[in-house]
Amino acid sequence: MGKSFDEYASAYDAWFLDNRHVLYSEANLVASTLRNAGRILSVGCGSGLFEMLLAREYGIAITDGIEPSTGMAEIARKRGLHVTIATAEEADFGRGDYDTLLFNGTPSYIGDLAGVIRKAYEALPVDGRIVLIDVPKESSYGMMYNLAKALGTWDHPLLAGVYPPDPYPIEFVEVAEWRTTAEKIELLEEAGFRDLTFAQTLTTHPRYSNRTTEEPVEGYDRGDYVAVTAFKRAHHE
Repeated sequence: MGKSFDEYASAYDAWFLDNRHVLYSEANLVASTLRNAGRILSVGCGSGLFEMLLAREYGIAITDGIEPSTGMAEIARKRGLHVTIATAEEADFGRGDYDTLLFNGTPSYIGDLAGVIRKAYEALPVDGRIVLIDVPKESSYGMMYNLAKALGTWDHPLLAGVYPPDPYPIEFVEVAEWRTTAEKIELLEEAGFRDLTFAQTLTTHPRYSNRTTEEPVEGYDRGDYVAVTAFKRAHHE
């Protein structure tokens, strides 16, 4: 997977910058989950594009990231992030070093998500939060991506007239494994997280999601980009 992102690091940024309404709809969602978030570690920070936007336009400072792709990490470092090159499975989240562990767009690229969530729970202080943000498997985008992945291309009669004018690069689609929101809820609760909240964006059909910038709304029943926030609480005997 790292190879795909090394080879296509510039394509990742270019796609988001060409799809600015999608980018800002997603950035609005991410920002909404990080109010009073304390010290934040971005796990799978990619090129640091979102972190740069969050700092510049939302006043949310993220200084540390983890990223397995050296090509992506190089761009993120140029944008001022301190990046450790490692997978989420390999990475050290510290022990109480961060108040928030942010996984923006990365859960579908983590093989052992259950193990990573357990590790996050151990690393966070009491009242610390984990934020999982991704395309749900059951969403319009999720189903569309899985069909494109199964076909190995966007250029197929079954997808004609379905996908956006400028679809997400197939190279990134092919290496992802989307999970349902229900699966993420189960993994979080099994690890011990509590007080789950949900927010969503990209609520129109994928063909039209780049026409306007959306503000996030509560829930996960119609968004193609969904944030699940959960907290580590003190144990009560």
